[in-house]
Amino acid sequence: MHIVLFEPEIPPNTGSIARLCAATLTPLHLIEPLGFEIDDKHLKRAGLDYWEFVDLRVHRSWEAFLAENRDNNLLYFSKRASRSYTQARFQENDYLVFGPETRGLPQGWLEANEDRAYCIPMMGKGVRSLNLSNAVSIVLYEGLRQLRKA
Repeated sequence: MHIVLFEPEIPPNTGSIARLCAATLTPLHLIEPLGFEIDDKHLKRAGLDYWEFVDLRVHRSWEAFLAENRDNNLLYFSKRASRSYTQARFQENDYLVFGPETRGLPQGWLEANEDRAYCIPMMGKGVRSLNLSNAVSIVLYEGLRQLRKA
């Protein structure tokens, strides 16, 4: 599996996700523009000294990412999707796509890919969303569990 962060905005979230990717041997794709510089001290600190173990791939745009990965299975994760992530049937070659912290994935993407769009259910009515790094962890480990790797 691969983690794809579309236009991430908060360095510590991306750093934590990079650390998760290092621990699980999962490639991390960052889609520009980023809300920070790749050498941001907060990004580096959140990833600790694990950056050398991260298979990091930076793409200049969504279109550039798709040009390189068009034939791969993309799964989209958003609070606005209607199906739970537990309904996804994960495969080795899945690319798990998450949107920016403040706005999520474009609504058009979710509508065009409704059969591949999932949410993490939240019981608290006043909670707008989960932290991005927590959401990525939940989904990635469910995928690894299904593949019997966790």
